[in-house]
Amino acid sequence: MSSESDKKEFHILPHPAKDNNPEQPGEGLNWGKFSGPAGAFHAHGPEIPTQEQIQNLEQPLSKEELKKRAEELNK
Repeated sequence: MSSESDKKEFHILPHPAKDNNPEQPGEGLNWGKFSGPAGAFHAHGPEIPTQEQIQNLEQPLSKEELKKRAEELNK
């Protein structure tokens, strides 16, 4: 019951990469050399804040303040 015009055609297109080298910049997870989503796995140790950054931090809330805030949010 199906005619020739109802059949689907499929084509194989070439891959846009010139070669299969994963180290080539701009390809795969290496775009921008350690940038993007995979960049977090190339860290070089802990981030140590400067004294200026430490001084600009807010003081942590007390347990009572945190409990009061939790009650407000859970209403």
